Amino acid sequence: MSAEAEAEAEAEAEEVRTEEIEYVSYGGEHHLPLVMKLVDEELSEPYSIFTYRYFVYIWPNLTFLAFHKGKCVGTVVCKMGEHRSTFRGYIAMLVVIKQYRGKGIATELVTRAIRVMMESGCDEVTLEAEVTNKGALALYGRLGFIRSKRLYRYYLNGVDAFRLKLLFPRPDPGMVTFPSTEERASKQFPETSQRESLSYYG
Repeated sequence: MSAEAEAEAEAEAEEVRTEEIEYVSYGGEHHLPLVMKLVDEELSEPYSIFTYRYFVYIWPNLTFLAFHKGKCVGTVVCKMGEHRSTFRGYIAMLVVIKQYRGKGIATELVTRAIRVMMESGCDEVTLEAEVTNKGALALYGRLGFIRSKRLYRYYLNGVDAFRLKLLFPRPDPGMVTFPSTEERASKQFPETSQRESLSYYG
């Protein structure tokens, strides 16, 4: 992007009102290039198209995109599944383009994903964030995540990561009916027909 184009984009972003941001869940193949472009441009870790397809085809309900006047300005990509004795959600990628950071977009994207995970019966949510990424650490801290582990030289660039974890409150066993193994499996791996129908944070 040229300096002039970047200046125009920043000016447009400064005028953004919260109600102008539209949030949508992953809607199919036409959304995949938008997700890939944002992640490839903004995150330090490279991903192959197979990685993207793995997430969005199996868990399309855990990928959300943010649009401003038809332009994709943010995305979150997640998954969920059994992990040892827990049913765990995982935030794999979160991106908001530079000009739109600090407007609550990342918070809304993550909140929507967490809500789906909670409704699907997840016990916890985890992710990794660079120890130097103060914006990401602050965002997740506000959402209730705690630092559970430091992963040394976790990224290809040699930077350490913090593993962050959000634990959902355990409800009173007498007040709820827990999802069966079959119900959890159906949410972890949706039916074939469902699948086929298919940083810094602000």
